[in-house]
Amino acid sequence: MIIVITPEKIIEKETEVINELFQEGLDLLHIRKPFINSEEMTDFIQKIDLKFHAQLVLHSNYNVAENFKISRLHFKEIDRQNDLYKAFINKTISTSVHNIETFNELGEEWEYSFIGPVFPSISKKGYGKNSTILNDIKKRTHSNVKLVALGGINEKNINKTFESKIDGTALLGAIWQNDEPVNVFRKCRENVLS
Repeated sequence: MIIVITPEKIIEKETEVINELFQEGLDLLHIRKPFINSEEMTDFIQKIDLKFHAQLVLHSNYNVAENFKISRLHFKEIDRQNDLYKAFINKTISTSVHNIETFNELGEEWEYSFIGPVFPSISKKGYGKNSTILNDIKKRTHSNVKLVALGGINEKNINKTFESKIDGTALLGAIWQNDEPVNVFRKCRENVLS
C-alpha cells in the first residue's frame, strides 16, 4: 500500500496531479489541509475525480465527508488521546504514532497507523535525523492494525521500508517537493512491485 499525503497549503495544479497519481495506481490520498475551512475543502474535493473519492482520507473538516460519501478519517495523536475519534467510530479510521510501543497499544478500531519519521524528513529539514524507528519496528507485536512508514521515503529507499515489518508507506516531500511528482510516484510504485 502506498499513500500520498497532501502538502498543508494548496499548491498550483495540485488536484490535477492528484488525479494523475490515482490513475497511476495510488492506493489512498490523505488530505491534510489544516488551514482551510469546510467550503475550501469542498471546493478542493470537487476537483478530484468522483471515482477516486472512496480513496480519500480527511484529516480535518470531517463534516464534509458525508457530502462526498468519504468514509475514511485520520486523527492526529493528540486527537486520539482526547478520544475525538469516538464520534466517528462507524467510519474507517487511522491515526499516527511516533514509536512502536504506542503502536503496539492501539485498539483494533484503527485500520492503520502512520509511524515516523523512518528516515530524515524531506519536507521538514532536520526532523528524523537520528530516527531509530525502522530498527524499532522489529519490536512490533500488534498485527490487527496495519503499520504505515512515513518520513523521508523516496524512490531510492522505499524498498528498505518494505523489508521491515510494515504494511505500507506514505509519501509527502518526495512527491510535492519535486518538479515531476507523478514520475517520482511511478518509480516508487515500480520499485515496490519489482
